[in-house]
Amino acid sequence: MARKKAVVSTKDCVACGACAAACPRKAISVSRGCFASVDVSLCVGCGLCAAACPAGAVVAKEVSE
Repeated sequence: MARKKAVVSTKDCVACGACAAACPRKAISVSRGCFASVDVSLCVGCGLCAAACPAGAVVAKEVSE
């Protein structure tokens, strides 16, 4: 079964934290100012993080579970 989950492009991420601030489930964190990472067990694929990302580094993609 496939569901949407947030996926971060680490090469495009500017570690601003906008995605983490927008996430209602606290599924995204910025590790040591390097890039954002997603806890897929908490992510519900709502897309709010992708909408908040000024660099376009976060997208909601279909992933199989």
